[in-house]
Amino acid sequence: MSPSSGLSRRSMLKRGAALAVAPAIATLAGGAIAEPAFADDTLPDYAPVPPASLGPARNEQGYYVGRVRRNLYWITDADYIAAFLTTKDGVVLFDAPPTIGHNLQRAIDEIAAANGVSNKVTHLVHSHHHSDHIGGSSLFGRHVTRIGHAENKRLLVRDNDPHKPVPDVTFEKHYTLRVGGERVELASHGANHTSDNIYIHFPNHDTLMAVDVNLPGWVPFNSFNLNEDVPGSVAAPAKTLAYPWKHYIGGHMGRLGTRQDMAVYQQYLDDIIDGAKRSLTDVDPTPFFVKYGNNTWSAVKQYQAAQVAYAAGPVIKKYTGVLAAADVYTDSTTFILLESIRLDLGLDTQIHP
Repeated sequence: MSPSSGLSRRSMLKRGAALAVAPAIATLAGGAIAEPAFADDTLPDYAPVPPASLGPARNEQGYYVGRVRRNLYWITDADYIAAFLTTKDGVVLFDAPPTIGHNLQRAIDEIAAANGVSNKVTHLVHSHHHSDHIGGSSLFGRHVTRIGHAENKRLLVRDNDPHKPVPDVTFEKHYTLRVGGERVELASHGANHTSDNIYIHFPNHDTLMAVDVNLPGWVPFNSFNLNEDVPGSVAAPAKTLAYPWKHYIGGHMGRLGTRQDMAVYQQYLDDIIDGAKRSLTDVDPTPFFVKYGNNTWSAVKQYQAAQVAYAAGPVIKKYTGVLAAADVYTDSTTFILLESIRLDLGLDTQIHP
């Protein structure tokens, strides 16, 4: 997800109550506003979030830290998730979301003190280059070994963001990280959310971390998670399920995932794709182009809106109460998948005779 979208959503989640949203927006805008942009009674209603989609409550400092298995832990602020592994030689941190910020070290200190182990972060693994997941990396100073895909280094050099130091260790396909008697397998299986997004497997902890691939219990964020490679992202759930794991860390939305979560998400995408493919033949473009004449974009916009409604409607109905925000973002994800079907897969391509 993009840094700006993550931070604005985080601001609203942190404040919680609807009455606090307007002042928060005023702060982000750099000044006070005389009247709210929207009155509460003009905002749409959405289906309640299924209780199973929500994670554990945060403490007074705004985070929750818990054990995944053995010496692997996860930390969340209810919007973002990072993980860390304690070892006899120090702590390996996986991502450093800026919204969690200094609470990362507080959580590590809490666990280290309880277990009598070192609280020193010696290694930091980048899932991918987006600032909303590694924008807190600089908090851990220069003497941390940072690890990421080779493309991760290229992109971070390009971005030149002091909050995101470039990795010291890079790899192309696969890298085995060994620290303090522990083993973590890092791999690239092609582009998905980004070109540098990796799969992080903890074989001795029955856990897989694949950030921004699936947000357990929720539908994807706006426009299919802003995924850079749509076909690669559609294929990613099957690639995660090819690994042996019980626990899943998806990087967002405040709870761990399961293999069942991944299977439900995979079926959700398949249902959208099936509907989108049918819309290419079942929705007739003629009325839209007749009505709007030479205003081509008006015709295209309304035609595609009809295709999206056709494909997304049954999916929203099926998954409301199953996946949180099915009625919020399924439309935008459907549009992205529909366009990928046309442009990447070539369905509905017509060559002039």
